[in-house]
Amino acid sequence: MFPKSPPLPESNARDERAAEWAVRLMDRMQPKDQDELAAWLAADPLNGQALEGVVAAWHAVDHYAASAEIVALRESALAEGRRRHGWHIRRRSWLVAAALLLTLAGGGLWQWLTPQAFATGLGERRVVALSDGSKISLDASTIVQLAFSRDKRQLWLKQGRAKFDVAKDPLRPFSVSAANKMVVATGTSFSVERIENQVRVVLYDGRVAVLESGGGHDPHPLDVGPKQIPVDRLLSIGNELILPADKPSGVRFEPVSIEPIDPGRSLSWESGLLVFEDEPLKLAIDRMNRYAEKPLVIGDPGVARLRISGVFRAGDTDALLEGLAAAFGVQARRGADAISLFDARHGNTTNPSSI
Repeated sequence: MFPKSPPLPESNARDERAAEWAVRLMDRMQPKDQDELAAWLAADPLNGQALEGVVAAWHAVDHYAASAEIVALRESALAEGRRRHGWHIRRRSWLVAAALLLTLAGGGLWQWLTPQAFATGLGERRVVALSDGSKISLDASTIVQLAFSRDKRQLWLKQGRAKFDVAKDPLRPFSVSAANKMVVATGTSFSVERIENQVRVVLYDGRVAVLESGGGHDPHPLDVGPKQIPVDRLLSIGNELILPADKPSGVRFEPVSIEPIDPGRSLSWESGLLVFEDEPLKLAIDRMNRYAEKPLVIGDPGVARLRISGVFRAGDTDALLEGLAAAFGVQARRGADAISLFDARHGNTTNPSSI
């Protein structure tokens, strides 16, 4: 029985974990492994930096990649990793990890080191500069994954809302997938949001293509019916495209909605304001809940039918509750985990009101 090693400092433990992932990436990762890696990267920005540190290591040993010694170390590390439960890697494996990553790069498999993930927590906003010169602005409670290769730039919006300012590169399309929809651009500015089982796309500059990407098929144009104008022509600056995250069962054509918006007001969340213009209360609540420590929930159908207009500081749920009470007589019942909203007046539930 080997004596137990003393606990590693957090930074050392992170570095060891990064080296572990380097080895695992060479051993045909399964989908569950890729999900685990994405979760680890999303848990702390320092995790991605640690993995990048391993990448820097293989640059330092570039000319030794094909040597017999490095090949032997690589094979030894893979055998050791398969034998050990949990793929624990000792400190001496740094050189092995460097060699493995070098082999990855030489084989054109660099994309296996991704998807990299960027995430924001409750009430947090973040701007991320990407290696290609593009920029992502993340709303609160948002997760974006990305995988860049030599011929394409792929991103996935897992939850929340993000704005993408895309650096021009005609040879590498920039795509953002959300649920079963894909937005493709080469150089433009747009936002994508996942909310209420919908995907919402707002175009701020340039042009984009919106495709169907689910069902195990290659991405293809949305089927909106023979008499409808193609989505790409409808989605102009100043419009918001609203799509179901998944096409309803039994429906042949994609139910598409285009609504005019004020581009500047639609980006108010970047400065910490939430602007609602004759919007369903449920939609407003979902957006407010990205910032709320105690979420709001709809307590009865009367409240669900309300439509509101107004400007609120992100996270200021008290101001929203006061406005709802004054305009509609909505009562708020505070529970241990949530605040439930009920219609006390049983009337005036369909006309929009500014609050």
